[in-house]
Formats: sequence, C-alpha cells, structure tokens
Amino acid sequence: MGNNLKHIGVLTSGGDAPGMNAAIRAVVRACTHYDLKVSGIHEGYQGLIDGNFQELDARAVAHIINRGGTMLKSARCMEFRSKEGREKAYEQAKKQGLDALVVIGGDGSFTGASLFSKEFDIPVVGIPGTIDNDIYGTDYTIGFDTALNTVVDAIDKIRDTATSHNRLFFIECMGRDAGFIALNAGIAGGATEILIPEDDKEVDDVVAKLKASRDAKKSSNIVLVAEGDQLGGDVFKLARDAGERLPGYDIRVSVLGHIQRGGSPTCSDRVLGSRLGVAAIEQLMSGHSGIMVGLRNDTVTTETLHDAITKKPGINRNLMHVAEIVSL
Repeated sequence: MGNNLKHIGVLTSGGDAPGMNAAIRAVVRACTHYDLKVSGIHEGYQGLIDGNFQELDARAVAHIINRGGTMLKSARCMEFRSKEGREKAYEQAKKQGLDALVVIGGDGSFTGASLFSKEFDIPVVGIPGTIDNDIYGTDYTIGFDTALNTVVDAIDKIRDTATSHNRLFFIECMGRDAGFIALNAGIAGGATEILIPEDDKEVDDVVAKLKASRDAKKSSNIVLVAEGDQLGGDVFKLARDAGERLPGYDIRVSVLGHIQRGGSPTCSDRVLGSRLGVAAIEQLMSGHSGIMVGLRNDTVTTETLHDAITKKPGINRNLMHVAEIVSL
C-alpha cells in the first residue's frame, strides 16, 4: 500500500485549533521531502465532496506556522454523515487521483474518516486537533496548550479587577464533555473552585468552599466552570443561586467563549503539530491506515481510529487532589 502512494490529500475538520497550520505545513513539507504530490482540501469534508482541492508545495505553506486557525478552513458537513455524501466524496477523490488522506480534527472528524476508509478502501491517518484534549491515545492534542494559556491569561486579567473590588467571579471556559482545560487552567490561575463534568458537585459544595475562603480573608475569588459541567450548565443561574446564599458578595460572570480557539499557537503546539504532521505521512508510507498519530511520554505513537473514537481519556485524579489542596 505505502509503496504505491503518489498523491495525498490533507484536510481540517470540526472546530479549529491553534497549531493546525503547523500540522498542515509539516504534512506538505514531508510530502515534498518524500517526493509525493499533496493537495489541500478546503473546508473539510464539504470540500472533499465539492472537489475544492488545491495542490500545495513547500512554499505554499510558508509563514503559516505562527498563525492560529487553519489555512484550509474548516466546516461541519452533515452531508458527509450519509453514505451518499461519502460516495460523492469518493468520486471526487478518484477524480483528483488521491491515494490517501490525512484528517486533522477531533473524534467527530475521525468517525467520518474511519467510515470513509472502510467503505472505499482509502488509507487514512488522523492527527488529533482539538483544544479540549479529549482524544484517547495521546497525552496532548493540537491546540490544547494554546487554549490553556489563553484561559490562564484571561483569569489573570479578571483577577486584577476582582482584587480591586473584592469581587467573586464565575468564569466559564470551554469543555463541553471534558474538564481538561478547566482543571489545568484552574490550578494555574489560582481558582478557588473548579467545576468539571467528571466531578459531581452541588451548589452547597461551592458555597461552603467560598464561605471558607471568605473566612480565610481571601481578597478575590475565582470559580472556573467548564461549560459541560452539570452544575454549571447555566453559569448565570449558578452565580445567582450562589449569590442568594452568599450575601455581601459582589458577584460577576465572565464567559470566555471563542477567544479560547484563536490566537498564535504556543511553541508546544507548533512543535506538536510539526511532529504529528511528519509522522502521519511516514505512517502512510509504511502502509498503515485507520490510525491516529499521537504523543505519549514525549514519543510519537499510534492508536486505532476505532479506539480514539470510542475510548475516552480519564481525567487526572491527582490533579484534582492538587487543585483541592492549593485552592485554600
């Protein structure tokens, strides 16, 4: 399989993540290094269906490693979820002469990639790109480190005004299904309480922690809430409920939103994207398919797309223990 590769396509799918451009750049330059033709597919699976291809060379990806987002653009494609939509994509792939595909994205993107590869026998390798860090088979996903630094920077700025006015802030960060951003950023930002989907807490628990903090004469308090936390599903309601039980607190709410997706990628995300981009091409050249390349213990490894999709990385319970101790 690998010896017959001549033309590889690369696309980004789902939510954008800082460092995706570094991965695209590495895929393109690895193809150039190994004398392979490479085409960028614009707007994810929709571009694959529409035939929105652009042949790329080493110079086409110059000066993008420092840019957030994705030069290939991304989209969520409902049509690709149907067999008919994937058949259209396959016809375009044949028309363009694609021999293999590199997909940069999260579990939804990998689900589509796995189905496409099995149905039409096209080699596919995935690269994990999502700020949530919720992909099994890798210690870190592309974009996670940058998002963390963005959240910590926001917490630092909000704390300045919280301290100036003795305010309590409820800050919502991303993490619909996983609390990796909230847990790590909460520790780094000195949050008094951290609410994540993996840890069930009641309003009474939050109120008790904040009362203890007030008794300890803390001049400011931050409660960091992952958007997927059941208690914090509506952060404004949570803040109101807590406020009713905490008379005297001046409470504010800040929802960080999409600023967490943007920005220039950190050094860590640029290096990770570069390593995984090269690894994806080398795995295809070695005849492998239906896998994701990832990083474990600072070593590039592989995981089946099936396991990457169906298994979930567990939250670090030791970090939760640390968060409880250092938030006093």
